[in-house]
Amino acid sequence: MHLINVPPGTVTLSDRRTRHTWPVEIAPFQLTATPVTQEHYAQITGKRPSEAHGDQLPVETVSWWDAVRFCDALSISEGLTPAYHPHEDDESIEWDTASDGYRLPTEAEWEHACRAGTTDARYGQLDDIAWHRRNSGERPHDVATRQPNAWGLHDMLGNVWEWCWDLYDPDVYGTYRVLRGGGWFDEHWSCRASVRRRSHPTLAIDDVGFRVARSPSREVLSP
Repeated sequence: MHLINVPPGTVTLSDRRTRHTWPVEIAPFQLTATPVTQEHYAQITGKRPSEAHGDQLPVETVSWWDAVRFCDALSISEGLTPAYHPHEDDESIEWDTASDGYRLPTEAEWEHACRAGTTDARYGQLDDIAWHRRNSGERPHDVATRQPNAWGLHDMLGNVWEWCWDLYDPDVYGTYRVLRGGGWFDEHWSCRASVRRRSHPTLAIDDVGFRVARSPSREVLSP
């Protein structure tokens, strides 16, 4: 698993539904160069939940809860402090930002990393950087087989949607979490740096995966 050092910066998030925009300051962090693969997921969890099969394919058919449990299991396997502390009801969770363990990126971190200093909707020509509905054969593909962005991150757009930490809009959608990046079954307009999608944290479907991040120590945060 290769971690990329993502520099600090500012990103302006936007929501098409509400027409709301808001700037977010991003501290330095690390992000895996690719989505988590089926091989790595199986090594850590002992499970292979994906619909398609192949060690270097991105793991999919994983829920948000599956992703956060993977982060904690990966942290423990490397002797790090887990970032997440699920409650006994398995419906609420705390993120210990002072932890040195693995975690999901926030959506602001995700978009900042995806853009890699660019301001366009994509960091390159779509067919060169992403597996999407028009070139994927309607299936996922091995990670890192499309061109990376300027910071060395592959598959930020296309292949699989990626879970982020954030609640989408708790006042309207409750516990629904943010997805980013577009997937292998999506049309070109969904494979853009700014596109936000939402889903229930228990949903597991064949075009949704994730990648993991690490960050410097910070205070404990509860959603």
